[in-house]
Amino acid sequence: MKEIQVKVLDNDLEKAMRILKKKIQNDGLFKRLKLKKSYEKPSEFKRRKQREALRRQRITASKNR
Repeated sequence: MKEIQVKVLDNDLEKAMRILKKKIQNDGLFKRLKLKKSYEKPSEFKRRKQREALRRQRITASKNR
């Protein structure tokens, strides 16, 4: 797990909170917490992993063009 830091400039806490939320979303922490919140059937787990792998493959294929 990597460390997420946000600096508060000029006592602008709301801006710092928006930046923190964006960093957490980009890191995927919200997604992991949501998945841990409830039970996922093994078949759904496999299907989700396959979809994620296909998505990663498409992204790398489009970057290599």
